[in-house]
Amino acid sequence: MSWIVFVRANFYYNNHPTLSNQSFIADTNITDTVDLQFPFNDQDEYEFFEEKKTSPLFLGNPDNITESVEYDPETNTYVVTQKVGSFDYRSSTRMTAEEYQSYQFEQSVRDYWRQRSKGDAGNVQTGLFPSLRLGGETFDKIFGSNVIDIVPMGSAELIFGVNINEVDNPILSENLKKTTTFDFQEKITMEVKGSVGDKIKLGIRYDTEATFDFENQTKLEYVGKEDEIIKRIEAGNVTLPLPGSLITGSQSLFGVKTELQFGNLTVTGVFSQQKGETKVINVKGGAQSQTFEVRADEYEANKHFFLSHYFKDNYDKILANLPVVMSPYNITRIEVWVTNKQSNFEENRNILALLDLAENRENIFASSSIINPITAVIQNPSNGTNELYNKITAIEALRDINQIQNILRPWSVNNFQSGQDYEKIENARMLKPNEYTFNDKLGFISLNVALNSDEVLAVAYEYFYNGDRFQVGEFSTDGISGENV
Repeated sequence: MSWIVFVRANFYYNNHPTLSNQSFIADTNITDTVDLQFPFNDQDEYEFFEEKKTSPLFLGNPDNITESVEYDPETNTYVVTQKVGSFDYRSSTRMTAEEYQSYQFEQSVRDYWRQRSKGDAGNVQTGLFPSLRLGGETFDKIFGSNVIDIVPMGSAELIFGVNINEVDNPILSENLKKTTTFDFQEKITMEVKGSVGDKIKLGIRYDTEATFDFENQTKLEYVGKEDEIIKRIEAGNVTLPLPGSLITGSQSLFGVKTELQFGNLTVTGVFSQQKGETKVINVKGGAQSQTFEVRADEYEANKHFFLSHYFKDNYDKILANLPVVMSPYNITRIEVWVTNKQSNFEENRNILALLDLAENRENIFASSSIINPITAVIQNPSNGTNELYNKITAIEALRDINQIQNILRPWSVNNFQSGQDYEKIENARMLKPNEYTFNDKLGFISLNVALNSDEVLAVAYEYFYNGDRFQVGEFSTDGISGENV
């Protein structure tokens, strides 16, 4: 709570026409006085030669008070008056001609030195901190001058905030319904330039939003005279440009750099850490060329697959008499299924992929009594090469995708494992003919896009061997209903 005290003084001006004397009548009933913390004395009368207070703590005269100087030829004096409008504010003062000339001279000298002091202050003090001048001849000889100048520039922005979120969710507890987080952000852009004499220079640049670290630089530099051995010493962010192309210089160094001169010999030394890397790009004919290395076993990985071990084992025999391909079989039909990662349900089915389906005795992966070859005569791949296809299709419940794990889990005691010998895939996607190519004579397929590590590839195919038809797996057009595996 604040209080405002008003003190009123009533002045009456007698302007009656019957009264010849003009006078002020003051109300003297005011007896209250106020003790100021910093009191000042008013002038009893206008003393022109009194030393005026120039401190900013003392208020100047208001604009409606005007000073005027008039010459009185009868008395050869100068009359100085202060008026408010047409009324005298102070009693007038008279000066002789000698006094008035002395007064004008003192005022001219005072105004001259005041202008000079303002001009020098504006030229010297250009920054936040004024320049410092240190005395001493030794300091001047070492640093070239006795002036220390520091000029900071930049801006700092700090943002404080409180974010209160309240969620009216009956599932949450009362402590979790209302959360309070404190938000603090800062943005600082600062640059400091300084000098100690004429030889030492300081430069610091710091920006919190700089894209690269090398944009924030710190550098301390000593520059010697022409006849000195030490020509230059730099500390901080330094560079080492070299004119030759055989050994290129560097622009992003952080350390110490020295330049020394011994007569006609100039020595430049750098002890630093490189904070960047060099990259060369070759452009020829409007195109960019870049050399890279790829190992043979990493080239187009997970894109090319044999349909069976049988085709892999006979690959070299079939190509033994190139350009003639001596292949006894011809693949006429194929379906390729993969894990559906594209949410494409145009051609999708639930499938059961089997690793050892249609493999002969030598190529069965699982050492299990469940997968036994039917006869040693049948070596080429087909559903009758081993007993796996007949055992799987004999269990009608395996057509339900949800029953596969429950039925095949007891087989694990015979080393028949999920993820190793079989995979069930829900809503598997059948690849379109333009998504892969297959060689009908050599028995392999090539995908346009490589498989990921968590995807499964399964195939069903039909081929002719010496005029006989063989099939591996089941096709989607073999009469199996859409909801069955």
